Amino acid sequence: MSRPLSTLGLGVVLLGTLLPMMDSFIVNVALPTIAGELGAGTADLELVVAGYGIAFTLLLVLSGRLGDAFGRRRVLVLGLLGFVLASLLCALATSPGWLIAARVLQGATAALIPPQVLGTIQAAVPPDRRARAMSRYAAVSGLAAILGLLLGGVLVHADLWGTSWRLIFLVNLPLGLAAAALTVFVVPDTRSEHPAGVDLRGTALLGAMVLALLVPVNRGQVLGWPLWTVVLLACVPVLAILLWRTEKRVASAGSVPLLPPSVLTEPKVRGGLLLLAPFLAAWAGFLFALPLTLQHGFGLDPLLAGLAVVPMSLAFLLGSFAVPALRTRLGDRVTPYGALVQGAGVAWLLAALPLGWLGGSVWSALPGLVLIGLGQALVVGAANISVLGAVPTAYAGVGGGLLVTVQQGSMAIGVAVFGTVFAAMLTGYGHATAFGVVLAVQLVTGIAVAYTARTKESRVAAPVS
Repeated sequence: MSRPLSTLGLGVVLLGTLLPMMDSFIVNVALPTIAGELGAGTADLELVVAGYGIAFTLLLVLSGRLGDAFGRRRVLVLGLLGFVLASLLCALATSPGWLIAARVLQGATAALIPPQVLGTIQAAVPPDRRARAMSRYAAVSGLAAILGLLLGGVLVHADLWGTSWRLIFLVNLPLGLAAAALTVFVVPDTRSEHPAGVDLRGTALLGAMVLALLVPVNRGQVLGWPLWTVVLLACVPVLAILLWRTEKRVASAGSVPLLPPSVLTEPKVRGGLLLLAPFLAAWAGFLFALPLTLQHGFGLDPLLAGLAVVPMSLAFLLGSFAVPALRTRLGDRVTPYGALVQGAGVAWLLAALPLGWLGGSVWSALPGLVLIGLGQALVVGAANISVLGAVPTAYAGVGGGLLVTVQQGSMAIGVAVFGTVFAAMLTGYGHATAFGVVLAVQLVTGIAVAYTARTKESRVAAPVS
């Protein structure tokens, strides 16, 4: 191992993680203002959001491979500097087309950051401190979504120096430059001991598969699901099979594939990702529906709606910090217990809906929100530690890229699916019923995850006769 990652170094790389994760959400609150100032239509605004998310998700695994091969610190610094430049271009936009292009560039540069952070933690943090470092990463990445919604409302409302919505991008400049400069001095450079070139065939197939999935998911509902969106979705399993066969051939030939089959077939990696995918999809759908319900169903303004989720954010933070100690005592049981805690919070909100909290006091919803934040932190934190702990250090960057790809892809699907359900129910039944349906699906998902995780844990713990 190279020199270990210090506490200051961990703080610096976590700041680097916060910026791209937060920018997936911070723009949402500013969309009406952007539309008014740039003359952007609904389709333009959707591309401002989707362009970033697709570019970000598309390049994560390739980014991890680049860090493994050329040095994670180098790629991290380049990613931070590129992200700063793209943020400046976003702030200077004078037309919808300019802003969309800058957001795509911002997403592409953002993809260079999280895999290097996860790879550095895996390679440069001693095993006895690694779980704690991963819990901090889970806390930051989870809080980024909530903080983005809150900070977006605050910055647009502040309108400092007449910057209006541009401030949500300008704030990245000092933070990103500081993170890049500090990275050079306090973050050790790590890489694979046997660096390999880029697997071009695997990269092309993975990119095609991600595009075939995310483009229809992001655009299908808006466009009325034309035939080409259905065809692209049908291509996803075909491309997945081709990718798997290609990577096996590359590995059999003695080369290093983009997604090593040995990593994908590791039970803890595969099992952790399969549990995370539906859980994060439901979480993203909840985060999509909650602000809309608070604002349009509860009558809160954007700033107050953001402040209403602060207790959930604090619970998420505390839960993330508690994961290492809980895993020491409970092992893999943290995951099903966390899912049940979140389920209790969702059940609280479901019970509160007919009691009229949408027409009464928001305080009656806060216990449920706190439990939801706590349970989410326990599941995600424990799963992250389990997945990355099973990835060999040589593939730390690839493992980090794969983990974040699954996280971002699942959340994109969750927003699309839950958003469609929420909008359909809203038209005929109102906010209480629409949000109740979202909560019901989230509750079922959480119970299924708890049952699956508990069954798997029991099977592993059972003695062999």
